[in-house]
Amino acid sequence: MSIYNDYIKEIEERKGQGLHPKPIDGAELLTEIIAQIKDLDNPNREDSLKFFIYNTLPGTTPAAGVKAKFLKEIILGESAVAEITPAFALELLSHMKGGPSIEVLLDLALGNNAAIAIEAANVLKTQVFLYEADTNRLKEAFDNGNVIAREILESYAKAEFFTKLPEVAEEIKVVTFIAGEGDISTDLLSPGNQAHSRSDRELHGKCMITPQAQEEIKALQAQHPDKSVMLIAEKGTMGVGSSRMSGVNNVALWTGKQASQYVPFVNIAPIVGGTNGISPIFLTTVDVTGGIGLDLKNWVKKTDAAGNVVRNENGEPVLEQAYSVATGTVLTINTKTKKLYNGDQELIDISKAFTPQKMEFIKAGGSYAIVFGKKIQTFAAKTLGVEAPAVFAPSKEISNEGQGLTAVEKIFNRNAVGTTPGKVLHAGSDVRVIVNIVGSQDTTGLMTAQELESMAATVISPIVDGAYQSGCHTASVWDKKAQTNIPKLMKFMNDFGLITARDPKGVYHSMTDVIHKVLNDITIDEWAIIIGGDSHTRMSKGVAFGADSGTVALALATGEASMPIPESVKVTFKGNMKGYMDFRDVVHATQSQMLKQFGGENVFQGRIIEVHIGTLTADQAFTFTDWTAEMKAKASICISEDATLIESLEIAKGRIQIMIDKGMDNAKQVLKGLITKADKRIAEIKSGEKPALTPDANAKYYAEVVVDLDQIAEPMIADPDVNNADVSKRYTHDTIRPLSFYGGTKKVDLGFIGSCMVHKGDMKILAQMLKNVEAQKGKVEFNAPLVVAPPTYNIVDELKAEGDWEVLQRYSGFEFDDNAPKGAARTEYENMLYLERPGCNLCMGNQEKAAKGDTVMATSTRLFQGRVVEDSTEKKGESLLSSTPVVVLSTILGRTPTMEEYTAAVDGINLTKFAPSHKLLVK
Repeated sequence: MSIYNDYIKEIEERKGQGLHPKPIDGAELLTEIIAQIKDLDNPNREDSLKFFIYNTLPGTTPAAGVKAKFLKEIILGESAVAEITPAFALELLSHMKGGPSIEVLLDLALGNNAAIAIEAANVLKTQVFLYEADTNRLKEAFDNGNVIAREILESYAKAEFFTKLPEVAEEIKVVTFIAGEGDISTDLLSPGNQAHSRSDRELHGKCMITPQAQEEIKALQAQHPDKSVMLIAEKGTMGVGSSRMSGVNNVALWTGKQASQYVPFVNIAPIVGGTNGISPIFLTTVDVTGGIGLDLKNWVKKTDAAGNVVRNENGEPVLEQAYSVATGTVLTINTKTKKLYNGDQELIDISKAFTPQKMEFIKAGGSYAIVFGKKIQTFAAKTLGVEAPAVFAPSKEISNEGQGLTAVEKIFNRNAVGTTPGKVLHAGSDVRVIVNIVGSQDTTGLMTAQELESMAATVISPIVDGAYQSGCHTASVWDKKAQTNIPKLMKFMNDFGLITARDPKGVYHSMTDVIHKVLNDITIDEWAIIIGGDSHTRMSKGVAFGADSGTVALALATGEASMPIPESVKVTFKGNMKGYMDFRDVVHATQSQMLKQFGGENVFQGRIIEVHIGTLTADQAFTFTDWTAEMKAKASICISEDATLIESLEIAKGRIQIMIDKGMDNAKQVLKGLITKADKRIAEIKSGEKPALTPDANAKYYAEVVVDLDQIAEPMIADPDVNNADVSKRYTHDTIRPLSFYGGTKKVDLGFIGSCMVHKGDMKILAQMLKNVEAQKGKVEFNAPLVVAPPTYNIVDELKAEGDWEVLQRYSGFEFDDNAPKGAARTEYENMLYLERPGCNLCMGNQEKAAKGDTVMATSTRLFQGRVVEDSTEKKGESLLSSTPVVVLSTILGRTPTMEEYTAAVDGINLTKFAPSHKLLVK
């Protein structure tokens, strides 16, 4: 049977799901389609033409190469297709973005046929996704006196690819749709348990919110055909939890506009809003698609006659509605006045959504085109020997004389490119920075690969120190979905230049380590900037930003990222940590105390948390930086003492060496190079040449938070508060409760120890507690299942060497076997200990989940509805987040422990301790 017939069979299967034909990315299928187009009597010719024109993916996909080659034949007259004239062929090339299409356009523009050269040049002038091989051809032709090459370069130098685009409409009419009340997690827009389908955009689009919501959106569009539907988080923040490109893609698919009529299911320009704005990392993703994100402020704190905030019986501010955005409300966005209107009534200033840079993203259909466009303009002007005209909005450079620098300001100043020489920049400045480390995770990796193909990138930028493709999100179950997607992903990324968790050649053992732990290890300089395809890319060395799959692709392709320097909030500690407390409790207490100190205002949101942690190694400190995603911070930075940083770097070196010993390094010896860089950094610290990064004593912060360790008298639990009468207060991560709140009576159905929040010390705590219980009671008996997923294989190996793994094996009823991985997700759990494969496991919720309606006590990061556990018809599922000892004890008891039971259980156990640094960690 032919590949084409297989494709037709797949189309029929998709029809049953209400889906259109899947876009074509394979060369063999398109080659067969072209053969049918050439055969005028072929019964499949008409359909083949449609597939070729309207259903082939652009960029550097294998299919794009075949398509570009055939279009070239048509333009040169070597092939004739009545339905595709040479002019139409050039139009189709103009929509293919880069890679083979640019190669063909350059062949034609620099070729011998003068008439064709002019037409091809006109198309090239609209293109921006050019790489070194392309620009080298242009420069060589220009140096040899080619007139067409000069014309193209002159156009690029004037940035006509941008200036000739239509201007942004002055008025944008929208009709509102309340997607939910309270914070809207990206899991609602793109559920984690549907991660396998993210690269199939139409199929994945069917999982956004609910089928009922999708019908309501379609009804609004039918009723208001001239307006865009704006999705809103009422009384909450839109897009919390992750950057999730697939979430923005889904919103754009349902409410945006098609980027190109010749590229299916790639939509741009979504419009979203939230009472409390848009989560920072999600807003970056909205910018990637040329969308608009509005901070609506339609609910405000109620004040009394004296101007004081009115509070309810729980001490929380009472909110009152400033204006309505109820579903079906028609509003007008004015991009000139930068105001939001209801009819003639001005509602709110929205200028933050329409900065000069954001207006460029909207005009260009996304931020990529601007990034590449600026590079092309700079190249062209330099080649021509002229000064590039000021076309793009100048980067805002804020420099406050006499003001010191925060840690993030220092890092951005060191890594900045293209800024005014000698100018020191402060928060609010727009900066293009070099990215040192890049991470791609496996459920978004296929989309990152698609983005790389669409921007015609074929190899990692040489200025990136190291990059890693994980396998942690699909570690739990090696099912057909994983077997279909992951090998293809690993091969693509390995060929692109990344270190990959799985070896496409099958030489080294698969390593499904949690991505953030690996990135934390391969970050060997606290001055580094890290970009990763997950919201928990929050290393405890350097400054790390969780990003969408597109921004990750851009960092891989260019070695750069662009963003304003964020403001910082300084966090310091005082007092002493009680002996029976764990550092996880300090992390939760930080959030609780911050909210109390600032009257319920989350001063962390959208900012850098500069935490003066001093004495904790990177492994342990990551528990804090990781949680800053739940604090809604933009990112975080750990300020360490010199000796602590050296210890962290030595640990990292050891773990990188293990990766090398396993055979994971590539031909360029990236991992070996990281060890060399770590040695250099250690030497700088020891010699005093360049001590550990610290902020200046006179740095300016948005706020300063002092955490009082003396106040932390009980384990602190993050509670989703699933039955709160105020729906907007549910699933927020802001409800932090002491253990005694539950009175030792709350039933616990399942416990989970794992995710990126735990480290080797947590595994040792688990082993120690089990030994203690056996010593006290004669045996270990679980009254609820306990699922344990170590974050990394390195940790498992270290536990084996130290004897702790043997302890866990003794008490377990299941242990993972890499030689026989699970082929299906577990749906039922017995009251025993499960030793699962290193990876994300329950925390991600895309493969395995707790039983519906369960109350879960977990060390993980997420408590969103449906993430770890879904609701049943009788009861809401809930995931309470706590320290390792609380989880262990809860599963042994089958309920939350009392304080007496807790303190007795941890007596003599080496919990993760923390003592504030006695050194002044400023310069």
